[in-house]
Amino acid sequence: MPERKGQFVTIEGLDGCGKSTQLEKLAAVLRAEGVDLVVTREPGGTATGERIRTVLLDSATAGLSPWAEMALMFASRAQHLQEIVLPALESGRLVLCDRFTDSTEAYQGGGRKLGSAPVLALHRILCADIQPDLTILMDSEVSASVARARRRNRSRVASGNAEADENRFEQENRAFFERVRDKYLEIARREAHRFFVVDARRNSDVVHPEILRAVRERLNLPAKSGAGAAKTGMKTAR
Repeated sequence: MPERKGQFVTIEGLDGCGKSTQLEKLAAVLRAEGVDLVVTREPGGTATGERIRTVLLDSATAGLSPWAEMALMFASRAQHLQEIVLPALESGRLVLCDRFTDSTEAYQGGGRKLGSAPVLALHRILCADIQPDLTILMDSEVSASVARARRRNRSRVASGNAEADENRFEQENRAFFERVRDKYLEIARREAHRFFVVDARRNSDVVHPEILRAVRERLNLPAKSGAGAAKTGMKTAR
């Protein structure tokens, strides 16, 4: 594996918990302060990964076995690591990633009841057991998060962009998402050294400074007063 000079931060949580909004806010502040960073996502992040994402998340994909689902998640991740994440870390950049293997353990291991062992085994084999320096877990109430995700995805479909249908997981029942949340919290307890758990049920303007402070403290990034107010865009790596 290449030498890891940069730092790797992931953000996790149920769909609809606000993690993408928080990642955008975090990236905007750090970029304005001169931090050289890459923002990316899973599944996806590469041209190949985005095609796999369509298969995984489109509600038209029916009959996909949980094992095939997990295999596709790791296929996207292996490509993502080699093409985006590892080169960025080797060059000394900060990588901010929307989801990583913790999502697979929570959704396929917990939600699909496949268990943690096969997820962690595949992560060791296909991903060289690479771990984030910091994982932010947006802990949220199940029904509110799923309802928000469903509204968002219905709006995307109604816009006329057929490629925006990413509602397959949101069709699952409450018990599925309760298992996902429980597994996330289990992982956070097991990996307490790298997790920062934040109550995502509050307003995003309250959550943002907590996340920013945790990132600065864990990664030893100095705060620069007054910087970043004007920059708000997020660039997703492809």
